[in-house]
Amino acid sequence: MTDRAPRMRLATHEVINQPAPPGDRDLLADDTPLREALAREAPPWVVERLAPLGREAGSARVAALGEAANRHPPELRLFDRYGRRLDEVSYHPAYHALMALALENGWHAVAWQEEGQGGHQAHVAALYLLTQAEPGFCCPVTMTHAAMPVLRRAPELEAHWAPGLLAHAYDPRPLPAADKRGLTLGMAMTEKQGGSDVRRNTTRAEPEGEAWRLTGHKWFCSAPMSDAFLTLAQTEGGLGCFLVPRFTPDGERNAIELQRLKEKCGNRANASAEIEYRGAWATLIGAPDRGVATILDMVQQTRLDAATAPVGMMRQALAEAWRHVQGRHAFGRALAEQPLMRAVIADLALEVEAGIALALRAARAFDAAARGDEDERALARLLPALAKYWHNKRGPGFMAEAMECLGGIGYVEEAPLARLYREAPVNSIWEGSGNVICLDVLRVLARHPAALQALHAELNAAHGQQPDYDLALAGLERELRRPTEALEPRARWLTQRLAQCLQASLLLRHAPSEVAMTFCRTRLGVEAAPVYGVLPGDAPLAAILARIGD
Repeated sequence: MTDRAPRMRLATHEVINQPAPPGDRDLLADDTPLREALAREAPPWVVERLAPLGREAGSARVAALGEAANRHPPELRLFDRYGRRLDEVSYHPAYHALMALALENGWHAVAWQEEGQGGHQAHVAALYLLTQAEPGFCCPVTMTHAAMPVLRRAPELEAHWAPGLLAHAYDPRPLPAADKRGLTLGMAMTEKQGGSDVRRNTTRAEPEGEAWRLTGHKWFCSAPMSDAFLTLAQTEGGLGCFLVPRFTPDGERNAIELQRLKEKCGNRANASAEIEYRGAWATLIGAPDRGVATILDMVQQTRLDAATAPVGMMRQALAEAWRHVQGRHAFGRALAEQPLMRAVIADLALEVEAGIALALRAARAFDAAARGDEDERALARLLPALAKYWHNKRGPGFMAEAMECLGGIGYVEEAPLARLYREAPVNSIWEGSGNVICLDVLRVLARHPAALQALHAELNAAHGQQPDYDLALAGLERELRRPTEALEPRARWLTQRLAQCLQASLLLRHAPSEVAMTFCRTRLGVEAAPVYGVLPGDAPLAAILARIGD
């Protein structure tokens, strides 16, 4: 993109040497790595269905909605004017417009309505695009999507809730589920004393006929205006998983009190609340002592989304940095023509391409598992954790580097880089922080030999194609032979290396050689560096940059 904005004469000076104002973009058509990954991993209908979303999510109109939703965060309304409890959250119209964009086009439902036929690839690719419109509102979209595997454990609940949760409709009204066109579902698991250690939860569940009553406090409740919540509570037999609706079966507001909204570093368009269950009506899902195993069906889905969102944010930051350096001149030429800046942008582009490849590969494993492929089912246990850990560890540094490409203007709120930088840590924390994810990787490797075997097959498929990659594989093999107790202090290194090697394997097999070879040299070899922009002197910058798009 080399177009210059028309000069604007002001009282004392002209505005020159600035890039053209951003306009409409087609996020799918402009994204060569995404289109190639979809052609490889997904059936043709996925790209056809995504095409309108690529245009809409990249439009100036939707960009303005994302900015407005962040500048006008949700507000808590505890009481109406007469003193009656409301326990509601009021959102800006821009937030509702973004939710409608996602739900009315069925991106929360497509994985289940086309399961095994590319539905998971469609959902993940759509989330990647929607994140570039605004990341925060994607949280309720993800949770509504991810609830379905849990509800399948309770056929009566699934029959009652699935039609509304899968409807291509957005209905934000606080009404009983039966009176709404479409439903959303949230989650409330974390408590003050436990955090990720949910077995220390103290919320109590007492049976009342065929239902239950929950009493206790939840430290984080995501999307508190959802129509129901999945939550964990202690029964006499152990920790159970429950569905807690906002309205009881008789149409009354359930006894869920909102205490306050969290004032977060980022994720400002989305509300996160502390809530109190005061004898809230609930339905048990699964056995009363199998709550963790039950909720993990949801967590696997949300982790894949939490692995995909940072790649979408990185892509948005890359596009913003590339647009700026093409339109900005310094020291006699465009920044995009200067070798050191080209190396930085190319290195950022490598990271995005590797992230897209891994996210779409994980989504394909989910669809293949739905068709009964046991090797892919084994991979689906492992890939979301690897991708979630590594993509999110790369995100904050990536956003800072992209911000630096813009200079001072990148640090102000008019540019989206500041918002992306504040948003970058959230997916690393949500659904298991880094250490929790790495310990889960060790658990899967130890308890599910089929997952390790499937992983070996995926990695060995690229053996012999690049020397640094082969050396990295040999190092992994040595590490994996160590006993589990010796691996635990090294779990972060192991998770990082597995993720990078999977990315490299995918690029070596499917990406242009200029991309794959440079990635291996700069991530796995002796030329690897902890910061972006340190590329070999002979790196094929032009070939890598050509894949970014306008």
